[in-house]
Amino acid sequence: MRQHVNPLSSNFNQIERIPSLSQMFSNSESNLHLDIGCASGEFLFDLALFNTSWNYLGIEIREKLVKNAKLKVIEREIKNLYFIFGNANNILNDVRNKFIIKNIKSISIYFPDPWFKKRHYKRRVIQQGFINMLSNSLQKGTLIFIKTDVKDLFDYMDCTISSNFHFKKIDKKDFNYSESFNPIKFKTDREKYVIVSQLDIYEKIYIKI
Repeated sequence: MRQHVNPLSSNFNQIERIPSLSQMFSNSESNLHLDIGCASGEFLFDLALFNTSWNYLGIEIREKLVKNAKLKVIEREIKNLYFIFGNANNILNDVRNKFIIKNIKSISIYFPDPWFKKRHYKRRVIQQGFINMLSNSLQKGTLIFIKTDVKDLFDYMDCTISSNFHFKKIDKKDFNYSESFNPIKFKTDREKYVIVSQLDIYEKIYIKI
């Protein structure tokens, strides 16, 4: 299910122009959720069709998946869902796209590529510089959700985010999902596979303070 794409490739240095929120969504004032590494976007399609009071934005590094997802959005006439192709670090670090970060209410990074070899850790989505950028740009109260079936990767992500004093962990049992981007806890394709395979799932929620 995991397809390796090197996010550090120079192919991702060229960033597509990102339209304004009003061009992406019919109601640009709705709460905005960002899913990094959204794959084919089925998770976001479920969310957008059920929870029309939120806007959903997916970033995916595999161009073919993004093209297919965009076609499905048009075919289904979904007005609260948009997809972007590219490296999330490059896209969100681009000064032209700062408006996205400033409007985000929550971010999910679910089952990212673990890049098991230590020399490849630099290819992982969550990096110290990326978290520092988010901590400086996200509005107070913004949530970050992480989830994976790889314990080593979870520890890596948790340590990286927790080392930034702008983010505080939230106890999952105290979190009210009904008011979040995912009110009835839709699952990604990867999570469904992990559950069927009876593998452990590691997850954590953080809030910008």
